[in-house]
Amino acid sequence: MQVRDKIYVDGAWVPSTGTGTLEVINSSTEEVMGTIPEGTADDVDKAVAAAKAAFPAWSQTPIEERGKYIQRITEGLGARMAEIAQTVAGEVGMPLNLSMLIQAGLPAANWGAIGGLLDTFEFETQVGSSLIVREPVGVVGAITPWNYPLHQITLKVAPALAAGCTVVLKPSEVAPLNAFILAEIIDEVGLPAGVFNLVTGVGPVVGEAIAAHKDVDMISFTGSTRAGKRVAELASQRVARVALELGGKSANIILDDADLATAVADGVGKAFLNSGQTCSALTRMLVPRDKLAEAEQIAVATAEAFTPGDPFGGEANLGPLVSAAQRDRVRDYINKGVEEGATLLTGGAEAPEGLDKGYYVQPTVFSNVTNDMTIAQEEIFGPVLSIIAYDTEEEAIEIANDTIYGLAGGVWSGDPERAKRVARQIRTGQVEVNGGSFNLAAPFGGYKQSGLGREAGTFGLEEFLEIKSLQL
Repeated sequence: MQVRDKIYVDGAWVPSTGTGTLEVINSSTEEVMGTIPEGTADDVDKAVAAAKAAFPAWSQTPIEERGKYIQRITEGLGARMAEIAQTVAGEVGMPLNLSMLIQAGLPAANWGAIGGLLDTFEFETQVGSSLIVREPVGVVGAITPWNYPLHQITLKVAPALAAGCTVVLKPSEVAPLNAFILAEIIDEVGLPAGVFNLVTGVGPVVGEAIAAHKDVDMISFTGSTRAGKRVAELASQRVARVALELGGKSANIILDDADLATAVADGVGKAFLNSGQTCSALTRMLVPRDKLAEAEQIAVATAEAFTPGDPFGGEANLGPLVSAAQRDRVRDYINKGVEEGATLLTGGAEAPEGLDKGYYVQPTVFSNVTNDMTIAQEEIFGPVLSIIAYDTEEEAIEIANDTIYGLAGGVWSGDPERAKRVARQIRTGQVEVNGGSFNLAAPFGGYKQSGLGREAGTFGLEEFLEIKSLQL
């Protein structure tokens, strides 16, 4: 049981101005694993004031010195990876071995990568008679989700600090305990007071206060499209910069010359990673109609090899969902799929056998899905895959693009050039070609209602910079 009774403001652990606390629930046991302060708008005022006061000095701190702080934070995260993995496995439900690699490993790697960028990034460039200067945007409000909690925090806080910005962070109240570990590390390395601030609480109070605050120069938000629209609405009243990383309904096009067994098996895994609680999950699998039956068999066999169970048990490779509300939402979508006429190949809305406690959902595969069905259009955020048949390559591309989202996608072909040609026609921010692996340095973000801006690598650093021309 972790009792966190203070927030981090202006370089110190201080009580919230409010008296409320929020419980953090272990997703596999349904028991309380921690408590955090229920922050207030007054807390946000104090944190923003501290960040604003710290900005002039931090923005003028030499790049080499900022890089040294980031390196020390990277080392601090590396020393506490086991603790981070355990914490997030409890909060979110990802099996511990995967949590160590992804929930703890990715944040540490990304802090290191951002630090490395500072060695080569050109903050000043000459264009003719003008000197182009890249300067920090100012006070950044970072509002982050629960599915990859510390990773999403890292993709905002690390580049913002590297750019010379100061930060007020509101982590998800569903999975906030990992953020306190980061704040402890930041405190231990001696980052100047006010450069980083942590205020916990709920979105309608703390999140809204950050997004609406007159002294917050930029909001970087990751979460649902609905909430992202609200953040943008509030920020627009003062024309503040906004970066949004929102939802997805990504299509995985398996072309007729692909290795079907490899492509389908990989696609199921990409749909079920983190129990499907992944914004870029490949949740729509598009297969040639004449290969539908074969694809169904492979998908069922692959899905049924995903074993739901205790994230700490060592055998399960599919943990619970994050909360009761999320579990119930996913089960409702499964029922909706059945009601609308999709064929349930495996899984279903009932709890997995022997797992009545914990927020578990069966790994579920539907076929004979049409793109106008609810399960093909709305983001489910659970281990639910929809298989859609198509007749021509052109139809597959049309189906892939027939969504309000544009975050990710996949293309499989025996001809890499054909795969790339199709990938270029998919209107999304990233496309995996023949299972291409995740790249820390590649920009991450979406088209359409999947968001604005890009995270990670050089592109992620540039999000936190303003551009000034000095005419010489």
